[in-house]
Amino acid sequence: MSGLVPPFTFETANRKVKVAQDLWNTQDAARVALAYTPDCRWRNRDQFPVGREQIVQFLTKKWQKEKGYRLRKELFAFTDNKIAVTFWYEWYEDAADGTKQWWRTYGLEDWTFNQDGIMEKRQMSGNDKKIADAERWFTDDVPDVNTAAIPEHEFL
Repeated sequence: MSGLVPPFTFETANRKVKVAQDLWNTQDAARVALAYTPDCRWRNRDQFPVGREQIVQFLTKKWQKEKGYRLRKELFAFTDNKIAVTFWYEWYEDAADGTKQWWRTYGLEDWTFNQDGIMEKRQMSGNDKKIADAERWFTDDVPDVNTAAIPEHEFL
């Protein structure tokens, strides 16, 4: 994320969001954790990981459960060293009958960065909604989550 350090401009904040989006979509927990300081503090719903080791553990468990994970993040607001993000991601879990139950998670994140552009605090609030396969935005035929059509009312 070279060059993506505070103080942020619209362009650098937006780029930081998309770099984070692409990194999370790799589902490589160890690689994702490097974007956070060694003592980074998180709030992710009702969980509070601290530090890279706990972040790796959290993300590994998350992606074991959330199969087919595809994420889109959009810049919501920014200041010198903070960025707020709105996001949507879709995932499925195996239902008891052997089918896939799809979910869409909606939420907001609040990020704070150190002078080197490494995140030192991340707060996430999110809600999950069951969706049918036909309601998915990030289907396999959508090669880039940034091109998926998201209805305007979903930006609330």
